[in-house]
Amino acid sequence: MVKNDLILRNPMRRLEQTADSILPQGGFGAVLARAGVGKTALMVQVALNTLLSGQNVLHISLNDPVNKVTLWYREVFRRLAETYDVHQIDRLWEDLLPHRFIMTFKVEGFSVPKLEERLADLTEQDIFKPQVVIIDGLPFDDTAVQSLSELKAFARSQGIKVWFTVLTHRHETRNPSGIPTALDSVVDLFDTVLALHPEGKEIHIRLLKGEKAEDTLRLQLDPGTMLVTE
Repeated sequence: MVKNDLILRNPMRRLEQTADSILPQGGFGAVLARAGVGKTALMVQVALNTLLSGQNVLHISLNDPVNKVTLWYREVFRRLAETYDVHQIDRLWEDLLPHRFIMTFKVEGFSVPKLEERLADLTEQDIFKPQVVIIDGLPFDDTAVQSLSELKAFARSQGIKVWFTVLTHRHETRNPSGIPTALDSVVDLFDTVLALHPEGKEIHIRLLKGEKAEDTLRLQLDPGTMLVTE
């Protein structure tokens, strides 16, 4: 009952219904934003909604240590419960933890073969088998094309969905859809592309690529709480 309350009261369900329905097994999704706008906060909320639906989430951070990522989850979960007046969250939090696994890499040490090796260790020992993977902090530079192609093949073979955070910059050129042209070489690998757009005191969530990309989500990220709001 507590889980259902949190799912139904949270407007993240609209984002999940829109984005998740067009992110197939083996699909790629991306959240684009400038530094400090809220990419990780949004990704943690995507992860929490996925956990609430009973799926396993592997969160890979290339920038932050495990304890900092754990703090993100605890803080966002606490704010969600307070905002939507959901009680008895300690038991729910404990129920969600076995479905989440946090893994860290140094940026320069991350590679698809290394990821496959570490995942094989987890799955073969029946420790953890992810259904959704979040990769936070992967540089989308000239070297990313090969890694993303390899990761796409791996995601398809395993039937997992993969979300990425993508750092953008204020003055970079963009295509008519609003996607930075620097991503032209890899954008075809992605099924869903979301962007965070600060406008004054508001941070709007826009769907730039996907089945419903022409629709307006009408969702925002509250800059105070970093929670998704309508």
